[in-house]
Amino acid sequence: MSRQIPAFLAFATLGALGELAVFGADVAPWVSAENFWRVDWISLLLGSLLKFAMIGEVFSRVFGAYLSISRIGRTLVTAVGAVLVLLAGFIAAFAQGDSTEGLVAGAHLIEQTVFIIESGLILFLFLFAAYFRLSWDRVSFGILVGLGISSFEHLATWAIVANASPSARARTLFAFMNMGTYHVCVLIWGYYLLVAKNVAAKPPTPPPDNNLAVWNRELERLLQQ
Repeated sequence: MSRQIPAFLAFATLGALGELAVFGADVAPWVSAENFWRVDWISLLLGSLLKFAMIGEVFSRVFGAYLSISRIGRTLVTAVGAVLVLLAGFIAAFAQGDSTEGLVAGAHLIEQTVFIIESGLILFLFLFAAYFRLSWDRVSFGILVGLGISSFEHLATWAIVANASPSARARTLFAFMNMGTYHVCVLIWGYYLLVAKNVAAKPPTPPPDNNLAVWNRELERLLQQ
């Protein structure tokens, strides 16, 4: 499994460690508010980069029958996502200054940017695969469904908080909703990964002769020149 989905396992492991570090910084009395948000920034940037690596990994698995498209698509998704996340972090860092308020606003800017890009990539991948009638393996489908539910729910929550100006109690409820949704996604990932271990692998089928096959052949010919 570690060879099949290394990006997802890195996200699950390092992401959990990052959240644990944020929790530790929150409850530790000697950690100042500014240092807490700095830890949160590091966790956000690391988790965001791993998310895009994971989406690129799923892209590669879904388009596995088209090797050239699979390789280039995975590289582009991962690279573009990483550049946009780092650009958002750069803008937030220099636009808000070094105060605690600036760190908080910057963290929110990074989160919103990641959710928007992440949701767009997931929606594109589902629609693109549906249009070309590509088959999903259980692991890739489960990973993307869980990630999609988490990103769309968080994005909707941020939109409400940013535009409706809810009370402090409502914000707390939204925070619990985000946390609960993420835990549901963890259960979805666990279910699909555990079930996938007991499903016999199907023999590979040749890719259909459609536009993707033509694009793949032309792209492979271009790369070989």
